[in-house]
Amino acid sequence: MNAASLSLSLKETYFISHGSPMLAVDDALPARHFLKSFRQRLFTDKPESILVVSAHWETADPAVNAVAGPSDTIHDFYNFPKPMYQLKYPAPGAPELANKVKKLLEAAGFERVLEDKKRGLDHGAWVPLMLMYPDADIPVCQLSVQTKMDATHHYNLGRALAPLRKEGVLIVGSGSATHNLRTLRDPSDSVASWAAEFDNWLKESLLSGRYEDVNRYLEVAPFAKQAHPRPEHLYPLHVAMGAAGVNAKAELIHDSWTSYTLSYASYKFTEST
Repeated sequence: MNAASLSLSLKETYFISHGSPMLAVDDALPARHFLKSFRQRLFTDKPESILVVSAHWETADPAVNAVAGPSDTIHDFYNFPKPMYQLKYPAPGAPELANKVKKLLEAAGFERVLEDKKRGLDHGAWVPLMLMYPDADIPVCQLSVQTKMDATHHYNLGRALAPLRKEGVLIVGSGSATHNLRTLRDPSDSVASWAAEFDNWLKESLLSGRYEDVNRYLEVAPFAKQAHPRPEHLYPLHVAMGAAGVNAKAELIHDSWTSYTLSYASYKFTEST
């Protein structure tokens, strides 16, 4: 690993709003172009491996996939154009990283951490990664979210995983800044006021370092339950936030909308020096 890669790995984690699976193919989405420029603009050195916390893997206890060979591409969406189901992202699995994740979480007091040796990559992982790293040559491990637990649980997951950055592991939370599928309108050039208010609150809280408020978002954020009827798409943010360290600095790295209520706001968290 070169010195530049080591320096970056020590500093940064990311939260990516992956929005619709159409992000993989729809050039009209600004977020697609943002992710395609990720390596040039944000993380220019190739990471040793990638840990993705995906909104689309929910388990009762934390779980990692420990696939030895190329990962299967899981098409976990319905009623999309046929070409979407032909897309593949056969990135190598990362069983060694999975084992490190398991040990770190157990050492931090998470008593039951599961390993899945068959599960591939769901679209919360492969859709953004195929834009960020289209060669599919970097080992990838996924970590699940626990919807029966709270945001602080996920922040603490991230805190436990922070040492991985020193080993060149790129930690990416993949979810959505807002996620209420029942309110989507397509096409729509406007943004619902309640969605914008929650999104602005999240941005202001993160950029001002009010991480405890973000952990307590259900209590203090406007329209929290409307923006996230279920928490699975926000919890990856808490993991990424925790993995960058207690006094990490947040930066908004992309901001766009689609379908009236779906925010693609994405953030970088940088370890405080």
